[in-house]
Amino acid sequence: MPTTSEMSLPPEWEDDERMNFMFSEFKENRDVNTTDWDSKMDFWTALIFRSCRQCGSVLVNLQDLNTTFQRKEKTPLGLSTVLQTMARCGTIQRESEFAASVDCGWVSWSVGMLLVKPLKWTFSTLLGSKRVPLEESFVVVDLVKEKAAELLKVYQRSEFSSCSIVSFQELCTLFSDICADESTLCMALLQLQKDKQVIVSLHEGEKIVKFCQPGQERVSPVSDVDVGIYQLQHSEKLLGERVQKLSLEADRCKEEARILLREEKKSQALRCLRSRKRVEKRADSLFAKLETIRGILDRIAQSQTDKMVMQAYQAGVAALRLSLKDVSVERAESLVDQIQELCDTQDEVNQTISSGVTAADEDMDELEKELKALLDEPEADVNPPDLPAFPTDSRGLSGEQILSPLPAVPHSHLNTTADVLEEELNRLTLSETGLHVQISSFLSVSVELSQTTCSQLSLLSGFPQRRVTSPEKRLEAAQ
Repeated sequence: MPTTSEMSLPPEWEDDERMNFMFSEFKENRDVNTTDWDSKMDFWTALIFRSCRQCGSVLVNLQDLNTTFQRKEKTPLGLSTVLQTMARCGTIQRESEFAASVDCGWVSWSVGMLLVKPLKWTFSTLLGSKRVPLEESFVVVDLVKEKAAELLKVYQRSEFSSCSIVSFQELCTLFSDICADESTLCMALLQLQKDKQVIVSLHEGEKIVKFCQPGQERVSPVSDVDVGIYQLQHSEKLLGERVQKLSLEADRCKEEARILLREEKKSQALRCLRSRKRVEKRADSLFAKLETIRGILDRIAQSQTDKMVMQAYQAGVAALRLSLKDVSVERAESLVDQIQELCDTQDEVNQTISSGVTAADEDMDELEKELKALLDEPEADVNPPDLPAFPTDSRGLSGEQILSPLPAVPHSHLNTTADVLEEELNRLTLSETGLHVQISSFLSVSVELSQTTCSQLSLLSGFPQRRVTSPEKRLEAAQ
C-alpha cells in the first residue's frame, strides 16, 4: 500500500479539526448521530478505494491501512469498524471466502486453492467480533472485477492470444505492469474463473491457465488435446531457446579459432573449429526436431479450422433441411401449374374488358360505307367571297366611280329554282346532324349573296330593290 506522501489526498486532510474527528473511534450505536457516523464511513471507504487504485492492488488488510493513513504520527482508530461495515455490505470479502465462492460444480476446490495458497484460514466470525485480525486480507470486490476485465483485454491483444493454455509464470511476466503483486493476479484470475472465462489446472506440478477463445461464451474444461498442444508449444519454445544458445556457442568457437590462429596457435584453433562443428551438428539436429514440432502444430491448427468448417457445414445442412421440410418437387410443379392457369385466366379477362360493348342493332358495315361516301364527296365552300366595302355616301359620284370597286356582274342566272333544290336535297343522305347544319348554312349564304347582288344592281339601274324569296318558301309555294 502507498503512503500518504505517495497518494493524492482529499483537501480536508489538512484540516486538523476535521481530521481529528475522522481519526476518532466510531460510536457504538449508529443511531446516536447518523449523519456524523455515515460521513466518517463514506470518507474512509472512498479513501481505501483510492489507495487501492493508485497502487494497483485489490487486497487490503488492517495492518497496511494503519500504516498508509498515518497522519502526524496518529493512526485512525475506526478502520476496524470500516472494514467490518464494508464486509457486511458486500463491498469487500475475506480472501478465503472469495476463493471459496468459486463454483465447486465447475472447478474443484483444490483448483481454487492453487491460486490462494498459502492462505491463513481464519474461522472466527468476522461480523460478530469487535476486532479484525491485522493480517487478515480482504478483496475489494469492485476493483477485482475491473482488474479481471483488464487482464482479459491484455491477454487478447498479446502474442499468447493464439495459445489457449498459458503457464502461470508466463502470465506473471505478461501482467507485471498492471498487477502490483502475485496476489492481485491470483485474485483477478479467480474472478475470471468465477465468470467462466479461465480455468486453472495442474500439469506435472506446474500451474497452467486456459483462457476462453474468441467466439466462445465460456471456457471449456482442459482436455487431453489441450494438454498435448501445450506440451508441443512448450517443447517448441525450449528447442528454440536451445538452438539459439547453440548458435551463439558456435559463433564463439569460430571467433576463438580466429584469435588463436592470429596468435599462431594452430592446434588450439583446430580444436575450436572441431567444437564448432559438433555444436553446429547438434544445432542442426535440434532445428530439424523444431521444424517437425512446428509442422505438427500447423497441422493441429489446420485441423481445428477444418473442424470449425465441418461444424458450420453441419449447421447449414440442418438449417437447410429444416427450411425445406415442407417443400417437394411435386408441390413445386403443382404451384407452377396453378400460377400459369391463373395467368391465362387473367389474360382472357383483360382481353374481354378491352374489346368493349357493341350494341346489337348497329350495323358496322353500313356505317363504314356511309363514312366512305362522306369522305368521297367534295367539301362545300361555306365561306362567302370577300366583298369590298359598300360606299355609304354616293352623292357626287358618277356611275363609273360607284361601279369601279365592285366585282364583275355574274352572267349566270341568280335565281335558284325549286327543282334544283329538290335535286340537291334528294342527292344528299342526311344521316348525321352535322350535314343538316352544312346545308342550312349553304342555303343561308346563297340567299344573302342573292340579296346583296340584287341590291347592288338596283342601285345601278335606279330601280327599287326586289325582294328575293328564300328557296324554302319558294319550295313550299311550288308544292
